[in-house]
Amino acid sequence: MSVIAVFYRLAIAFWVGGVALFTFVLTPTLFKTQSRDLAGKIVGVLFPGYFIWGIVCGAVALVCLLLQRGKNFVPALVLLCLMLAATSFQALVIEPKAAALKEQIGSFETTSKDDPLRQEFGRLHGVSAVCNIAVFVGGVVLVVLL
Repeated sequence: MSVIAVFYRLAIAFWVGGVALFTFVLTPTLFKTQSRDLAGKIVGVLFPGYFIWGIVCGAVALVCLLLQRGKNFVPALVLLCLMLAATSFQALVIEPKAAALKEQIGSFETTSKDDPLRQEFGRLHGVSAVCNIAVFVGGVVLVVLL
């Protein structure tokens, strides 16, 4: 196995593993053990690094894929590009808007769920969650295609 193939596999594994850990372990644990506001603040602090991690892992995987052009090249290329697009959209569009809304809302514990800012935050959170699950599923497919 070439060094490029190893880096490709590691980049995909690190990306998918990071998504799985953050989505299915870390975030639920924080929201179960901390107040909603504190858990949201912690997750908000972690999000920029989380998205940078995904973009870097995705970029490494993409470069490696382009260099090796192995089996399943086209489906892997399409998936990687979609995953990078979703992660970049989360990092550059959704997260900044959600962070600004969180600042305006102040406290999710005392602000009504009917508040327009909370409703907009909920919409952004839903879009981000769909992107996150899509990245996870795409990564699992890429692992299977290895």
